[in-house]
Amino acid sequence: MLNISGVIPSAISYAAISTTGSSNVSWGHLILFIVIIFAFLITGVMSFIYIERRVVSRFQIRIGPNRAGPFGILQPVADAVKVLIKEDIVPDNADKVLHLLAPAIAFIPALMIFAVIPFRDGAILADLNIGILYVVAVGSVSVIGIIMAGWSSANKYALISAMRTIAQVVSYEIPMSLAIISVVLITGSLSMVSIVKAQTIPFILLQPLGFVIYLLAALAEVNRTPFDLLEAESEIVAGFNIEYSGIKFALFYLAEYAEALAISAIIATLYLGGWNGPYLPSILWFLIKVVAVFILIIWIRASIPRFRIDQVMKFAWKFLLPVACINLLITGTQVVFWPDASAWIMVPAYFVIMAVVVLVWSKL
Repeated sequence: MLNISGVIPSAISYAAISTTGSSNVSWGHLILFIVIIFAFLITGVMSFIYIERRVVSRFQIRIGPNRAGPFGILQPVADAVKVLIKEDIVPDNADKVLHLLAPAIAFIPALMIFAVIPFRDGAILADLNIGILYVVAVGSVSVIGIIMAGWSSANKYALISAMRTIAQVVSYEIPMSLAIISVVLITGSLSMVSIVKAQTIPFILLQPLGFVIYLLAALAEVNRTPFDLLEAESEIVAGFNIEYSGIKFALFYLAEYAEALAISAIIATLYLGGWNGPYLPSILWFLIKVVAVFILIIWIRASIPRFRIDQVMKFAWKFLLPVACINLLITGTQVVFWPDASAWIMVPAYFVIMAVVVLVWSKL
């Protein structure tokens, strides 16, 4: 079902597509969308920091930020100013060049992901015909920055955290990719725009198990609770960023929330219908879905304690990977033998299959 012929030439020609679909290079379009994406990322990250603090405070029965600005809305701004004026300290034995480059390498891939995220029909920087493959590839690059940070810091705790990064990201990359392949099988396209347009009903209803697999694997990929073993203070102090301060620490902090924003946008695109929705403007529907996914991530953080490292690895290899393979097999069977099956039949069938697979495999 997938047409991958001419992938490289098509990818090159799509690198500068304008919103009107013209294949001519439009520098104005590129510059405009780069500014929009950067502004969206910075605004989204600061908003997410505020939302997380307020929501988690409610879970923990406390007030949360309420001093800087009305309802504490300027607290992220105050924190940003504070961290930017802090002294930049570099260990004597550190590799100065790698220590400097690591934060940028960790942050830039999170920014690049938004190049193929469609905010609405036609509002996208580059509608690559390999868009979701680009997301998987670029999303894996940020781990290099973390490894560089741990190695260059000349700190054994930072190095241990960086090595955990390698093990964790490699382990969860596989089930996450299998969950994405299930969506690609249904749509027959790797384009993010095509995936959204193919969702006459949100894929969370046709792929509930794939949605759960992708969400959990993505949380582990971006070091969010309960998979935040890379920053286990009780075991390895503060993790790979222990020797960072000032603006370089701020970049790592920004990268973590940028990645959370990115996976919220990806889930909204793959499973929640992207910009599709009645009555409201399409861009507003997209933002509502992104915020809803992030609140779900916060809910998970506030409800589930951190796993041990052995539990994290076992969960990836002994549960998520087999379940993702089963989900892919079931999806492939349905696409091959019942491609025109009614949604009224497939939606309840997939939910029943999800319940049975999770229950049976967890017992095994």
